[in-house]
Amino acid sequence: MSAGTYTPRPGAAPLPRMIAAQTALETRMLLRNGEQLLLTVIIPTLLLVLFSAVDIVDTGAGASVDFLAPGILALAVMSTAFTGQAIATGFERRYGVLKRLGASPLPRWALMTAKTLSVLVTEVLQIVLLTAIAFALGWSPEGNPLPVLLLLVLGTAAFSGLGLLMAGTLKAEATLAAANLVFLLLLVGGGVIVPLDKFPDTVQSVLGLLPVSALSEGLRDVLQHGASMPWAQAGILAVWAVLGLGAAAKFFRWE
Repeated sequence: MSAGTYTPRPGAAPLPRMIAAQTALETRMLLRNGEQLLLTVIIPTLLLVLFSAVDIVDTGAGASVDFLAPGILALAVMSTAFTGQAIATGFERRYGVLKRLGASPLPRWALMTAKTLSVLVTEVLQIVLLTAIAFALGWSPEGNPLPVLLLLVLGTAAFSGLGLLMAGTLKAEATLAAANLVFLLLLVGGGVIVPLDKFPDTVQSVLGLLPVSALSEGLRDVLQHGASMPWAQAGILAVWAVLGLGAAAKFFRWE
């Protein structure tokens, strides 16, 4: 044994390892939080099962699950990337967690990268679970999975930017109230369960520009109607992603 074999080597770990460790921590914290599980798993699952089994809302021709499944997938993305992330990040900011992490060897951009990767990991679990339930309810999706993947990525970026913007500018209590209120409003008026054509024409044009409407309608075009790529909805999501992430990067306050 040579001298110095066990000599300490102080210093930061390699950046990829730090990001991976922070991502794993963020994912565990999210999955252990009861409120987060309610938003990300229980509510979307209950809505999918209830509205597929009981004819409450007129979803048009075909099986209800064929209309509902794409909307519920959009809701799952919103619940994780926007509502859940906004609330968790808002309280981390209030308790000084972000300030301390920002002073650690982990760069601030790497911390946000880890949070985004944690959201993506959670969304994969959500999509697998909801897809399995939808198949059990008789879902028959169509279309190419590549447009679906692109829409989900754009939707995640859009909602993540908006969630971080809210968490980084409002107080934690205000973020909690606002994020939950927005979740409920978009659940009702975002084309998730109630078709947009059930609303007045003047309202439809406005609701169609919302990110959850663009995501749910885009997924529905592909998975229910077999469209190749809904460019209009993808464009709306891209605009929201650029605006949300840009505003979050500019106005986010760490304290």
